[in-house]
Amino acid sequence: MMGVAIVNLKTYPGGFGSRGVELAKELESAAAGHDVTVALAVQAVDVRLFSEAVSLPVFAQHIDSATAGGNTGAVLPEALAEAGASGTLINHSERRLALAEIEAAVRRARECGLHTVVCSNNEATSAAAAIAGPDYVAMEPPELIGGNVSVTNASPDVISRTVALVRRTAPAVGVLCGAGVKSRADVARAIELGAEGILVASGIVLAADPAAAMADMLSGFER
Repeated sequence: MMGVAIVNLKTYPGGFGSRGVELAKELESAAAGHDVTVALAVQAVDVRLFSEAVSLPVFAQHIDSATAGGNTGAVLPEALAEAGASGTLINHSERRLALAEIEAAVRRARECGLHTVVCSNNEATSAAAAIAGPDYVAMEPPELIGGNVSVTNASPDVISRTVALVRRTAPAVGVLCGAGVKSRADVARAIELGAEGILVASGIVLAADPAAAMADMLSGFER
């Protein structure tokens, strides 16, 4: 099965607008030749800009479950789809939602043809989120996000137990691994633990050479 690597550009300097597009093009070049689906998660305001600039799938960093109408300020799934989004993150640790909101967001995204990655901070939430039927659940212990220690080293059992729980609960839902993932070895270990891919941010966006960091991580998928 082809692996998945989603790069969350967050709101980092150099990760949005014209500078962000240049970064996206570098990552697109780095991804060429690797049998891995690489997607970029960007701010809603940048979805059209990025989707028109690169061939990589573009995800929104968040959606709301609102419908078209009087919902000022909502991130509307239909609008994201029309702007060129392929999918969306839901419930990132920096944009938490209640379980009912997660379920509604997954349902609305599906109605609009968007792929979904529900982020989770623990095993129980991962299993509960999987019931909503997203494409992936991304396990990210919040204390390790943005740090220099990968979850694959600090808490490998969390990943393997999450994979087992999700497979029992919703076998069609894949598991991604995030939080502190920064190297080929981290990625390879995540795959060994049963994850189908990674969700990364600072390890790429804040790297001295993002393209080289991307290529290094993608090599971790090679068997």
